[in-house]
Amino acid sequence: MTEATTIPSREEIAPEHRWNAESVFASTAEWQETYDRTLQDIEKASEYQGHLADGPDVLLAFFKHMEAIFQAVGKIYVYAYMSYSVDSTDQEAAALVGKGQALLGRGVASVAFADPEILAIGREMLEQWMQDEPELRTYEHYFDDLFRKQQHVRSAEVEEVLGMIADPFMTVRTTAEALADADLTFRPAQTSSGEEVEVGQGNITHLLSSPDRTLRRTAWESYADSYLAFKNTFASNLAVAMKGDVLRARVRRYNSSLEAALFEDNIPTEVFFNLIDTFQKNLPTWHRYWAVRRKALGVDELQPYDVWAPLTGSEPEVPYDQAVEWICAGLEPMGEEYLATLRAGCYEDRWIDIYPNRGKRQGAFSFGWQGTHPFIVMSYGNNFRSMSTLAHELGHSMHSYYTWKTQPSVYAQYTIFLAEVASNFHQAMVRRYLLDHLEDPAARIAVIEEAMSNFHRYFFIMPTLARWELEMHERLERGEALTADVMNSRMLELFAEGYGDEMRYDPDRVGITWAQFTHMYMNFYVFQYATGISGAHALAKRIQEGEEGAVEAYINFLKAGSSAYSLDILKRAGVDLTTPEPVEAAFEVLASYVDELEALTS
Repeated sequence: MTEATTIPSREEIAPEHRWNAESVFASTAEWQETYDRTLQDIEKASEYQGHLADGPDVLLAFFKHMEAIFQAVGKIYVYAYMSYSVDSTDQEAAALVGKGQALLGRGVASVAFADPEILAIGREMLEQWMQDEPELRTYEHYFDDLFRKQQHVRSAEVEEVLGMIADPFMTVRTTAEALADADLTFRPAQTSSGEEVEVGQGNITHLLSSPDRTLRRTAWESYADSYLAFKNTFASNLAVAMKGDVLRARVRRYNSSLEAALFEDNIPTEVFFNLIDTFQKNLPTWHRYWAVRRKALGVDELQPYDVWAPLTGSEPEVPYDQAVEWICAGLEPMGEEYLATLRAGCYEDRWIDIYPNRGKRQGAFSFGWQGTHPFIVMSYGNNFRSMSTLAHELGHSMHSYYTWKTQPSVYAQYTIFLAEVASNFHQAMVRRYLLDHLEDPAARIAVIEEAMSNFHRYFFIMPTLARWELEMHERLERGEALTADVMNSRMLELFAEGYGDEMRYDPDRVGITWAQFTHMYMNFYVFQYATGISGAHALAKRIQEGEEGAVEAYINFLKAGSSAYSLDILKRAGVDLTTPEPVEAAFEVLASYVDELEALTS
């Protein structure tokens, strides 16, 4: 094989292109020292059990001790998980992840007594204590949220058990990632000239966006077939995770797994169903897009592996440095401090593990903890889609940066519901800048293709997965079994509805799509991509139109963390996701891209 058809080893990646691991721990030995010390601190947490009602000074001391524990646990887990994510063949890193997960589980279990004891103190007494000890006022929203959840908080013994089962149920996700990233082998794809090309998690997206249709087809088939070969294992593993969701919902006395997942952040289930209903109503927009894409590609039948195919043969390359420049240009309205922070993260502070290597986990993500950089793992591929992915993950990282800089530890982890707003906001801003400044038709087509690829993932794939996820949980709640055939069959039906008459596909290979998304192990995560992209475009529009105070409102949104409820934080920023209107407006943006793409390609 030539060099272009292989994936480099981890050792071949230049140090300046790797994440800044030494900023977290200088060595594994230092990691272990911190681990041992933190384990002792976790054991000391039991000294507070039964004493939180002794007075405001004791309660405050407990909070400070708990925050110190999780500050250390967070750094420990970040170092382990990042090390494993960039090289899943690293057995030492795999061991660190296991230890980090176990430590996190022990940390959660060690403070499980706290919420029942705080509830027993009562609202009236806590209000008096906050007056007597002003530092406790920091936790006012925490207390309010705790009493809101009171009906679902169980006894100290039950809460301890729920904390203890966190580790084994987290392990099933790790198993899925290990199987997908380390153990699955993919047969080589083939180019139209017969050359073999290696297929891996780090380059599958790049292969599917190749202009060579034979390469796209064989890569897509290879990828799907490897998952199909282990469909029963993936199905059994995911069923365990979903049973865990059902178990926790029932133990905490929720009506459903969906209600349990959304209640955690005070989101009514109507937000979920508004999205699904609006998505189904707007499926004809996707059917029209498939028709436009089929005609632009000049193929008789559009296949799923054609969704990412380039519509022009002259798409410009976008090296990493150019991507950073365009991202900064698109975000110029955000101000000098914002841009300086972002540039430092892209270069000297080394937030980003940039390029693909063997063993690197699939996809891209932003990850960190208060006290670390907001790191990014990705596999940059010198094109508009990679640039968009970089912009997306930098949106997450800037959200983390401002939250960690502003909020105390108790509010330093923003919700998933808010996270996808910040990431898609970046993409909306950068995309608008490019369409305003690029005149070359081929470049404009490439930008719109990237936009459609992004919408395809967040406004087509993710709502489809959300519908499937809901139905799988409901089957378990009714006492029905989940098998690979059940999962694949329903997945196929939902995609058939979304594809309409314009798409042709292999049923088995489409049916296994659910297994290719480890998001399924994050309880009702995926629908929030679609609400996120809706909120993002609403907020970006305010800034792009020069609305007074819009930039400041957005920065305040980033700074808020979890210091208030997500829907309230978004309302203060200027968007109300309790109504279908932002989702409808995002579909209007999508339809406008289809219109322009049709005009450019016809």
